[in-house]
Amino acid sequence: MQALKGIDLVINAGEFVAITGFSGSGKSTLMHVLGCLDNPTSGHYLLDGIDISQASRDELAHIRNQKIGFVFQKFFLLPDLTALDNVALPRLYAGISETQARSEAAELLAMVNLAQRMDHYPYQLSGGQQQRVAIARSFINKPKLIFGDEPTGALDVATGNAIIDLFKKLNEEQGVTIIMVTHEPSIAARTKRIIELVDGNIVSDKNTK
Repeated sequence: MQALKGIDLVINAGEFVAITGFSGSGKSTLMHVLGCLDNPTSGHYLLDGIDISQASRDELAHIRNQKIGFVFQKFFLLPDLTALDNVALPRLYAGISETQARSEAAELLAMVNLAQRMDHYPYQLSGGQQQRVAIARSFINKPKLIFGDEPTGALDVATGNAIIDLFKKLNEEQGVTIIMVTHEPSIAARTKRIIELVDGNIVSDKNTK
């Protein structure tokens, strides 16, 4: 059974897009393909002029590291590391010195209004604060593209809206392309474009602004 069927889609640099649909509609599969987590079984996917459908696992890993950031419903913070060290970790994996990595992480935590909480551990942070740490971590390697997989799903309405405010800030002030999977119409409505899937097909693609 095909999860996606005849998808024909162009997303331009600088867009803020919501992918919506009921459970089983194919939205997460589409995000996994666009995020270079899965290869399409047929067709072509071009990212920055690179045909991802022909890329090897090592090439996909390099693209994810250099061009893409991910934010998930679950925060996936390491419990034994402070907020600062959770954010700095991808830079350490990239071979950056600890001093520089921690300095860059501190700047990003300040950007997401957590300058006073950077030495706290995940269990000492609220859900919204943990998600802001995750967003800062996703941005540490300066990706051109950030994917959010139900990033507000585990948060209350007010905190979820604050997270969308942060995404809008990254999109408008930093020019980051953001593609977000969500089942919440009120969250999708705050993006600039909504793509709706049903049974693996795009049934609606409209600008909201």
